Amino acid sequence: MKPKFHLLICMLCLTILLSAATQACGNNLLPDEKQIPKLENPISVTYLKSNLRKSQPRLVINSDLEKLVKSKLKTDAVIQNMYKAVQANADEIQKLPLLERKLEGRRLLGVSREMLRRINMLGMVYRIEKDPKVLARINEEVIAVCNFKDWNPSHYLDVGEMSMAVAIALDWTAGKLPKATIEMAKNALIEKGIKPSWPASGNQPGWAFGHNNWNQVCNGGMIAAAIAIAEKDPELAAKTIARALDGMVNALVQYQPDGVYPEGSTYWAYGTSFTIMTAAMLESAFGTDFGIADYPGLKESAVYRVLMNTPSGWYYNFADCGDKRGDGGDVALAWFAYKTGNKAFFEKERFLKPTEELGELSRISGAALVWMSQYVEKEGVKVPQNWKGDGSNPIVIFTGAENDPHNYYFGGKGGRGTTSHGNMDAGSFIFELNGVRWSIDPGNQNYNTLEQAGFDLWNSTQTGQRWTLLTKNNYGHSTVTVNDSLFVNNGQATLVNFQDGKTPSATFDLTAVFGDKLKSAKRTFLKDSPLSVIIEDNIETNEKTQSITWQMLTQADVEFVKGGAILKQDGKTLKLKNLSHPELQLSVVSLYPAPLKLDRQIEGLKRIEIRIPAWTIQGGKTNIKFRLSGN
Repeated sequence: MKPKFHLLICMLCLTILLSAATQACGNNLLPDEKQIPKLENPISVTYLKSNLRKSQPRLVINSDLEKLVKSKLKTDAVIQNMYKAVQANADEIQKLPLLERKLEGRRLLGVSREMLRRINMLGMVYRIEKDPKVLARINEEVIAVCNFKDWNPSHYLDVGEMSMAVAIALDWTAGKLPKATIEMAKNALIEKGIKPSWPASGNQPGWAFGHNNWNQVCNGGMIAAAIAIAEKDPELAAKTIARALDGMVNALVQYQPDGVYPEGSTYWAYGTSFTIMTAAMLESAFGTDFGIADYPGLKESAVYRVLMNTPSGWYYNFADCGDKRGDGGDVALAWFAYKTGNKAFFEKERFLKPTEELGELSRISGAALVWMSQYVEKEGVKVPQNWKGDGSNPIVIFTGAENDPHNYYFGGKGGRGTTSHGNMDAGSFIFELNGVRWSIDPGNQNYNTLEQAGFDLWNSTQTGQRWTLLTKNNYGHSTVTVNDSLFVNNGQATLVNFQDGKTPSATFDLTAVFGDKLKSAKRTFLKDSPLSVIIEDNIETNEKTQSITWQMLTQADVEFVKGGAILKQDGKTLKLKNLSHPELQLSVVSLYPAPLKLDRQIEGLKRIEIRIPAWTIQGGKTNIKFRLSGN
């Protein structure tokens, strides 16, 4: 079956805060929700009974796909190596104690994630080898978590991941677990998984139709659970799957129009991995994913994901993103390789690393063997050298040519603070050259540490405590600050121009983030050579403008010179030249230690800045222009 999409009208509407249940920082800009493309949704009890695959396994893998995996294990070096790594993980898991219901702060999420990892590894080994010892261990794992008093429904991500884990354990063992365990697990999936998602009040939980990763994870977990208990309670299963297919589009639309995941690259891995797991489960169980794979913007996000990996090995770590990627191949990205045939999305060399180097695998790596086995390379499509991604958190990327000896990488962005997991970082940029990250994003920090200290991390209102953190406010990003004030939390910085070519450029309109403190502000990024970038701000002041501060965050050592500075780091140098105001002296503000005890402490962090008093600006207009250049 092919999905029937409604026409998308790209009209942006005013935002609303996500409900507390989603624990998100805020909502993204969305098209008119009545015009969001829908997934095909024929789900009813009748449809379920007629179309759900009767035999198990049927979640991600089925009998046909299992034959394919086994055949690839005889011929395909990547599948062979990845399966060895899965086996090694399964061997280590069997040495570990069974899981216990131990919360970290308010979360059981670490336990749920570990359960999903264990079942992925043990379950795939069982599918291939039918080892009774592995089956016995799966039985023990399932009994342990099903005996928990609950799966922590107050933080529903925990329930979503645990439900998927238990559902896969039931499915991949295909009736070979003891009857008592099967009954216990199905009852747990109903009572501890699905039913808490249907409150007695009749209200839908915030995540069910939410706009961020909670939607993807929780709906995916509920679909897995519903398929696992479909024969036991077809009414509950049908209405749960139907709700999920209706609700998932609110998260899927966030990838539009170009594939940018607004919450950053590590959250792309999280939300997207559950979306592709859901697509794979539906496809194997029903013969269709009801349009998920072809949803506008989703496949385009693979390019985004690739471009977030910088030459230094770090991510472009905007939003609440982690710093660096792991050593292994990207198994979520490999799903896009399977769907498109594009080898740029299949990290073959990383998948072929020695097993001991791969270490602890992603918790969906067992399932990933299935779509990796289906990958067939087609004509290669290169990832663009220069790229723009629009949407609620727009970004631009400039990179070097293929095999660039200088490892050029520039990333700049717009957006707003109230985007889910967003920061006051509109206009900010990172810049890498010759293996050094010169302009940095301070990245994310541990949520639990902040929450345990009583910090109100998720309040993204203008006066919310979130904005006191250096990682979250504009003082901790390479951007422009006016009147020493915070950005307007809900002000949206838009991408208004992008030019490709040998000297690519992009312009963001930052006006909205400054509120009434100035008349207008536009920031242009220009890659003027293979070794440099120009940052240019065109600003119009008003009667409320008092001062303008140009700032750049770095860990480099700074030496002031006439008209700018020389930055030194890791034996390399970079020139920072003030093209517009060479007469103004740069200054450096040390941010190590950071202003607050709860701030992330980044060794050597500092803010380079120039301050321009508004009274010195003639005619209410000023141009601020800097050039970063290496050698």
